[in-house]
Amino acid sequence: MSEASTTTNHNEIRKWVEDRSGHPAVVRTGKEGGILRIDFGEPDESLEPVEWDEFFEIFEDNNLAFLHQDKANNGQLSRFNKFVEREH
Repeated sequence: MSEASTTTNHNEIRKWVEDRSGHPAVVRTGKEGGILRIDFGEPDESLEPVEWDEFFEIFEDNNLAFLHQDKANNGQLSRFNKFVEREH
């Protein structure tokens, strides 16, 4: 079973996303910012592309960490990711 890692390092997050041809995005909720997502190009009308600066501003404002998996069980690059609350 492949393990997941957690990071708050912006450079690590950006590299992980870009290595998988992903892009930063948000789902606007009516509140300031929105819900962060990674857009891998699958059709999803609720995703709004954002620049990395806005993405990381929302990330920091909400005290988030990035949970991600580097490799799937079959050894391929994994796209599993989730935004979680930082541990104190």
